[in-house]
Amino acid sequence: MGPLAGTKVVEIAGIGPCPIAGMMLADLGAEVILVERKVASENAAAVGGATDFAYFRRGKQSIALDLKDPEAIEVVLQLVEQAEVLIEGFRPGVMERLGLGPEACLARKPSLVYGRMTGWGQSGPLSHSAGHDINYLSITGILHYGGIPGDAPYPTPTVLGDIGSGSNMLVLGILSALLHVQRGGEGQVIDAAICDGAIYNQALLASVREEGAISENPGETFFGAASPWCNTYPCADGRYVTVQALEPNFYRELITLCGFADDPDFARQHDKNAWPAARAKMAALFASQPQSHWSELLSGTDACFAPVLTLPEAAENAHIKARECFVEGSAGLQPAPAPRFSVTQQEVGQIPKPGEHGEAIMQALAKE
Repeated sequence: MGPLAGTKVVEIAGIGPCPIAGMMLADLGAEVILVERKVASENAAAVGGATDFAYFRRGKQSIALDLKDPEAIEVVLQLVEQAEVLIEGFRPGVMERLGLGPEACLARKPSLVYGRMTGWGQSGPLSHSAGHDINYLSITGILHYGGIPGDAPYPTPTVLGDIGSGSNMLVLGILSALLHVQRGGEGQVIDAAICDGAIYNQALLASVREEGAISENPGETFFGAASPWCNTYPCADGRYVTVQALEPNFYRELITLCGFADDPDFARQHDKNAWPAARAKMAALFASQPQSHWSELLSGTDACFAPVLTLPEAAENAHIKARECFVEGSAGLQPAPAPRFSVTQQEVGQIPKPGEHGEAIMQALAKE
């Protein structure tokens, strides 16, 4: 099932955006063989649960190998010969030292798409340095434009950098390179860096800045919660709601439903001098009633409104449920694959135990 059915991928196990990219490929129907460590790394971040519940492993086959053993390296190279794609997320040079770098793998399979996922990229002054999501967003200029005026900017955890700028960019590169191969081109190496992807993903932000709609001063930037119509507001019950009524007709809808249509502080949407007073009035209004009240009044309108929900609450939201955006599985609540396909719809695979498919994988290799 899925549009990538018949495509074979070798994933060298790691952490962060590379395993999520492997999950995406598996969700799309690819046969992903996950090469896992026989002994867990002492330096692995202890932020997740048990491996059995790491749903980003879903739909993959698992083989456990000791990559310090030359015989294990030969097994991986044999798997590469049968695959269209290899993905890895180590620091630059690690795969080369193992004997699994691009040169060795492309020698075995010249049409191979070799996907490399790092934070800083394969080259540059920071390429061998450690880093995480928030670091990549800060150095690329994104973090500066987020947050509440007067507060420290802080991003959505792991979403904007690791996944949006990392996993998604790697998968985009892989699919593009696969098309290149199918049209008669050669295999190649994809240098997917979260830092690069973060800059690419802020194309709209950079464009809006060039137009003069936002500036480096947080108090003058609607993305930075300076305006009354693009903000997050606390409610009477301590919950939050969001509005982002950017277009004039949506702005009119928002202030009309909120009772400010005739208030002079709201007369000129882009009058930054009026923003503080208008924002204070909007804040007082939302603070007067619980979140449920505002959801009943504004949800489904053109006021560009949504309540701030927890993940379990999001799964129970009427729109999210109708779209079937979450699935329940052995790992509990987890995101469903996206996007949707009219013909080759994906299925959510099972989560393998480490090394579960090793025997079957080795038997298949022996038959080749």
